[in-house]
Amino acid sequence: MSTIYDEYEAVIGLEVHAQLLTKSKAFSNDENSYGNQPNSNISPITLGHPGTLPRINQSQIDFAIKLGLACHCDLTEVNRFSRKNYFYADLPKGYQITQFDTPICTNGFVEIENGAKKIGLTRIHMEEDSGKSMHDQDPFNSLVDLNRAGVPLLEIVTEPELRTSDDAYHYLTEVRKLVRYLDICDGNMEEGSLRCDANISVRKKGVQQFGQKVEVKNMNSIRNVQRAIEFEITRQIDVLEQNGIIDHETRTFNAGDGSTTSMRSKEDANDYRFFPEPDLLPYVLTKKEIDAIRLTMPQLPKELKEKFTTKLGLSDYDAAIITDSKSIALYFEELISQTGNYKSAANWLMGDIKSYLNTNGLHISEFPVSATKIAELIKLVDSGKVSHSMASQKLFPLLIKDSTKALLTIAEENNLIQESDEDAVNDLIDKVLSKFPKKVTEYKNGKKGLIGLFMGEVMKLSKGKADPKIANQLLRKKLEN
Repeated sequence: MSTIYDEYEAVIGLEVHAQLLTKSKAFSNDENSYGNQPNSNISPITLGHPGTLPRINQSQIDFAIKLGLACHCDLTEVNRFSRKNYFYADLPKGYQITQFDTPICTNGFVEIENGAKKIGLTRIHMEEDSGKSMHDQDPFNSLVDLNRAGVPLLEIVTEPELRTSDDAYHYLTEVRKLVRYLDICDGNMEEGSLRCDANISVRKKGVQQFGQKVEVKNMNSIRNVQRAIEFEITRQIDVLEQNGIIDHETRTFNAGDGSTTSMRSKEDANDYRFFPEPDLLPYVLTKKEIDAIRLTMPQLPKELKEKFTTKLGLSDYDAAIITDSKSIALYFEELISQTGNYKSAANWLMGDIKSYLNTNGLHISEFPVSATKIAELIKLVDSGKVSHSMASQKLFPLLIKDSTKALLTIAEENNLIQESDEDAVNDLIDKVLSKFPKKVTEYKNGKKGLIGLFMGEVMKLSKGKADPKIANQLLRKKLEN
């Protein structure tokens, strides 16, 4: 049943700030690290003392080029920096060094939903972060930590081409995946190393003119960005349906109840008084520099997914799960380099291994068993020496406890080697069939489903050691004869 909300559509643009994993800050050699004691990663340059001069961080340039290449952007040859003037307590210089009229990357796009949609990018530009004001540490005063001041950022700005909260969710998921694959940002929204502001407006379907946009800030997870957009779309439609006016304002998101509340009005445009940064020369990109960085580009999720599906024969679902995390994808790459059983490798990774990691709250880098050992485990199962169930239920846990010992030795010491001697298996089958003579008669009279009962009894009698393939073949042969 349609509602009044179905008559509207949203117009959404996102601004993402990615803190870069450089060793030093954007324009000084102060340490760039998270979690240090407040105001310990600072110097006269960070504090904006008179007479101090900024210097360009080459890694920030390289990281921007990497992201631009990954997003199919045009790269700007002559890059200038500007001063963006505004006063905050956590901006010591009184201005922010940024790129105003010459963003290093323009145009480009990010594909979402397996390439079904392309979200256009207006620009990616370099700038520095401000410090952090804290209002909940002291009952009487606001405190300022300037460790974050000067940390290098890339700001990624989309065209207003997103239409739903799901679009935003998929876009942010893809951007986070990209920066992690490129090793330029850890993508941790909870720690603020990836931050997102959303510009949201609504309009009647079929109307070309944009509505009045509202900016929403302070969303510390991709899910909260989605929630904030959903709330804001409904709120704006309700205002318009009551003949109200959407205020041009900045709102903050409240994670507790999923609502947004007004922070400040934007009726008067901020006058940032941009002017060229006089202490930094323009940075000129060369084709040689871009080509050199292009050679260092890793395989990105889309490329890996295509490789896993077309060359390895994995399903779209399996490939998507594996490539969702770079560390998981790299582990899988190492695993398949040592075994040709790609499907089994994927099953072990997404089954037993991921289950163990999730149960113990571990990252794949903390997994105690190497890809080489898992490849040996797969070969042991493929050779018929150990059944898959025995490998999963018994051998895998033993391998985790002691991954240094030879796998075959562990299997032999724990009596896990599969019984594949046909005479021995035939003896087991004879015992089972003599135990159930009536069932044998029923089977011969057409009740073929009883094969499962006989197989279960054979496996139980062998304590799981009988080779299921051999046992099944011999059992059927004996029953038919």
